[in-house]
Amino acid sequence: MKTIKETNKAVGTVLALALIPITGFALDVFIPSLPAMSAQLHASPAEVQLCISIFLATYGISQLLVGGLLDSYGRFWPNIIALAGFSVASFVIAHTRDLNVIYLMRATQGIMSAVIVVSKRSFFFDLFQGEKLKHYTSLFSIIWSAAPIIAPFLGGYLQTNFGWQSNFYFLGCFGLVFLVLELLFSGETIATRIPFRLKTIGNAYRSMLGTRDFTSGLLVLGLSYAMLMIYNMSSPFLIEEVMHFPATVTGNCSMISGLAMLGGSLLSKALISKPFYKRLFTAALVQVAVSGGLIMLTLQYQNLYTLMVYVILLHSASGFIFNGMLAYCLTRFTQFGGLASGLTGGGYILSTSAFSYMVVKTIRIDSQAWLGAGYAVLILAVLLLITRTKWIEREAKSGALREDEGILAVD
Repeated sequence: MKTIKETNKAVGTVLALALIPITGFALDVFIPSLPAMSAQLHASPAEVQLCISIFLATYGISQLLVGGLLDSYGRFWPNIIALAGFSVASFVIAHTRDLNVIYLMRATQGIMSAVIVVSKRSFFFDLFQGEKLKHYTSLFSIIWSAAPIIAPFLGGYLQTNFGWQSNFYFLGCFGLVFLVLELLFSGETIATRIPFRLKTIGNAYRSMLGTRDFTSGLLVLGLSYAMLMIYNMSSPFLIEEVMHFPATVTGNCSMISGLAMLGGSLLSKALISKPFYKRLFTAALVQVAVSGGLIMLTLQYQNLYTLMVYVILLHSASGFIFNGMLAYCLTRFTQFGGLASGLTGGGYILSTSAFSYMVVKTIRIDSQAWLGAGYAVLILAVLLLITRTKWIEREAKSGALREDEGILAVD
């Protein structure tokens, strides 16, 4: 067993943080290429958008089992194998023109990404505790926000100069570089391995999902991330086909989206000492007000600038809510280790996949007004869930709920 060396822990921590955004890169780097993929593969927009949904679904489902497997078989070698598999799948996509093969490889990327991200999140639960652990978990969504900033900007450049396949060559090389770095500087971090038993995993999941503030938190995470997903699915067609801008503009606009999410996450971390539910509830109210105002505005004015107003205001509020809720859910059941990390990541990703797919399937987003309508549905659901969770918290404080139900009064 290759245990991480004491002298390599600092480098290992940096590598772990750097790998957390790998899913964002896999999702966002080819966003500016969706119209080009649709044309070259002779597929409809919905068929190429399915590449996103397949990745999200397999990534989410895989995390539900990955956590238990990593608690039993360790973090290091599964991560190494997953990095190799992620790279191979990326190179296969770059070389094929068969949409079914692309779907299969996107599913493979989703499974491999689940192993990578859960193993790297578990790295921190293995090595850190208390305030140090809280510090790192609050960094997760900030680090994750780097991908929506960098990936679409890079993807727009690659698409314009080299075609859509270059995005997947980039992903393949990304995986290989980190594979080498992990072999050189990382190692195993788990102290005690837990036998892999489906019954044990099922009991742990039932315990966590039976806690209402936790399940509400997962749904809030899924809805907040779904706002970014419906933008990513719709913006290339709005910007490139409706507004007739090149793919580089799509990439630049997605970079602005990522910066907005990052800004919201940074503000959330800066206000980490403030009452938890009060700040999330306030952010949700701001989203409702902004969404209604922007829908009215875009009925009269629709251009790239009004679209960016949508993006900056609503995505920054989503980043604020997402950062606070992710840190809360990840540290809610630290006693379950990788299982809690897997359920948190898998639960919100599955929610994201379901919510975003339902919105784009139900609402034909061919204008900013309809994009606003999609946002409004998700925002109202977030507000209702946060309101519901505030009620749970009040009940917990008043003693109406038993402590063994797992309700945690945060403030």
